[in-house]
Amino acid sequence: MRSLATRDTGSEVSAALPGAGLQGAGRLRYFGLHIYDAALWSPVHVATSDALDMALAIELRYARSLPGSLIAERSLDEMKRVGEFTEADGQRWLEAMKQIFPDVKAGDRLTGLHRPREGAAFFVNGRAAGEVRDAKFAQVFFAVWLSPRTSQPALRSALLGTTP
Repeated sequence: MRSLATRDTGSEVSAALPGAGLQGAGRLRYFGLHIYDAALWSPVHVATSDALDMALAIELRYARSLPGSLIAERSLDEMKRVGEFTEADGQRWLEAMKQIFPDVKAGDRLTGLHRPREGAAFFVNGRAAGEVRDAKFAQVFFAVWLSPRTSQPALRSALLGTTP
């Protein structure tokens, strides 16, 4: 993704992760439809083995309009694929994501900041949208893109910069 790789990080990433650079970028397509372009930002190289233990940001630039509730529900479905958690945790996390994730339109940017052992903070078009102060949530949420069990292994490889 040249368009992502050649641009600067958003101010929210620069402020939270001084010295962060783009590690990798890729595109999510679902049944051939372009959903979003994703970028992984980190102050140090993220290896596949330690990705979920590091401070990093994943930025999604949407290519189409989607309701925030659908983004939250799909996120929880993907989290179930990559991690284990209780039904109660899942319901609590779903409600938090529904509060944080807005309806998006083409061009909107949703950035998630992984804070190891603390939780996750979210930004919409560079503005703080909310946070989930739960380390387990953060680890499982970011595993959606970074776990070997992801439903999108090509996107994972592109983000981690391991695409041949």
